Amino acid sequence: MLVSYQVSSRVHSLMKRSHRKVVWKGARVWITGASTGIGRALAKELASCGAHLAITSRRTDVLEEVVGEICSAGGQAQAYAGDVTDADAMAEIAAAISQNWGGIDVLIANAGTHIPSEPLQFDSRQYQDLMQINYGGVLHCIEAVLPGMKAQGHGHIVGVASLAGYRALPTASAYGASKAALIHFLQSLRFHLEHESIAVTVINPGFVRTPLTDKNDFRMPCLIEASDAASRIRRALERGKRDVAFPAPFSWVISLFRIIPMPLYACILRRIWKKK
Repeated sequence: MLVSYQVSSRVHSLMKRSHRKVVWKGARVWITGASTGIGRALAKELASCGAHLAITSRRTDVLEEVVGEICSAGGQAQAYAGDVTDADAMAEIAAAISQNWGGIDVLIANAGTHIPSEPLQFDSRQYQDLMQINYGGVLHCIEAVLPGMKAQGHGHIVGVASLAGYRALPTASAYGASKAALIHFLQSLRFHLEHESIAVTVINPGFVRTPLTDKNDFRMPCLIEASDAASRIRRALERGKRDVAFPAPFSWVISLFRIIPMPLYACILRRIWKKK
């Protein structure tokens, strides 16, 4: 049974005074892509901190399973099945959450996927489809929550991108392009929303063990578990971080790749790719 929830005046006050730092106790949080991987681990992590979770993915049965696990552990969660590529569906879900709880404090747009791209067997639909999920899906969710956040005078938008969006990588042209677009968009959006007391955080994980990365046929440097990634994200949001990249030192190496000259970067990548 859905229970109406009014966020406490204390949570409102804390979020207004330091709107970039998230106070999880009593916060109303919507997470997409919550059926597996980082999203599922993050839902459990935040529920254990007292957040009220609304979780979304396409599979109703898996979502109900996650809700059951959270509620059994003493947390609060509700399932809202939907496809992030459907803008109308995301608007309906956001409206339903707001009706039940009185608003949404934090959106964590995590839904996404990865398909290794084969440019020599070029299929433009592959690139467009991945962009629609990884980038367009986030836009649909932001469009759904932004009016409510502006009306309530606070909010926090969190987008889960990837270190792959920092610079071009072999076989990741479709995935990397979608994540690069997401990084650029969110960092630009931040300028427009900071005066509205709406924070924007970009999360850039490296390799995290999920059903998607389980399909990779190469060694993944500094691979971490989804629960570890969820804990890092939670702590970063509590500290009010605007841009989050992990794990170190892998993220440091990738960050360095962003600033070295392209000829040197291309030489390094060719050597690595040749060895593979």
